[in-house]
Amino acid sequence: MIKRIVIGVLALVVVLYIAGMGVMYFKQRDFEYDAPGKITALADTALTDAQTVTIPTTDGQALTGWYAPPRDGKPVILFYKGNSGSFSFEHARYEKWTGDGYGFLAFDYRGFPASPGTISQQHILDDALAAFDWLKAKDGRIVVWGRSLGASPATYVATQRDVDALLLETPFDSAVSVANDSYWFFPVGLLMIDQFPSDRWIGKVKAPVFVAHGTDDKTIPLPHGEKLYSLVSNKYGMWVEPGGTHTNLWDRGIWNRAKAFFDDAEKKVIAAQ
Repeated sequence: MIKRIVIGVLALVVVLYIAGMGVMYFKQRDFEYDAPGKITALADTALTDAQTVTIPTTDGQALTGWYAPPRDGKPVILFYKGNSGSFSFEHARYEKWTGDGYGFLAFDYRGFPASPGTISQQHILDDALAAFDWLKAKDGRIVVWGRSLGASPATYVATQRDVDALLLETPFDSAVSVANDSYWFFPVGLLMIDQFPSDRWIGKVKAPVFVAHGTDDKTIPLPHGEKLYSLVSNKYGMWVEPGGTHTNLWDRGIWNRAKAFFDDAEKKVIAAQ
């Protein structure tokens, strides 16, 4: 009787484990992405020089974003947003950038609030390239800023196009590595479709790279950012903010460090011309 009970319990555990893997596989993008969010109207911001733009992407789809041209010889910041909500939520950043003379382009990937379509790694990478190419047709000097999830397409674009500088805010080495922290009991490397392998791309980036991370980041813990930075070929620096979380680096002064980084990178680009 005891043997039957043990066998029955083990069989139930195996069935539940397999069922759990099935849920993880078929619903994985519901776990991975946090797309819903409010769209802030451009008219409700202080961005007087910005305009709403439409960017063609693959499969006949289009992206919605905001664009403002640079002033005073500054470059344009191509911003790749993170995983939550709409790019428009972070308008305070764009207001500060334009106030300091920088241009910017920010947008929603397909499947995020302002851009229709479905979310996938391939779509995000395609959208990231489409945004760069659209911007390059307008402005010659582009610095790239990728935040959280956006650090991965930012890294990918920097391997496919010539960028002046690459800033990665709270990046990961790979999405599958982060997922393995929480779901170590599943073979996530075999189950996960959208793995965003930044660790395979970063060594091919020729532009200078600056990484910013916080010691108290619970969403993407610091070791993931440190691992990625260790693989950078053209290291500019890594800022680790004590007490920094996944969302407070802007308030902790990342913009001042970003400006210094971009200024140094642009001086080298101009000197090389």
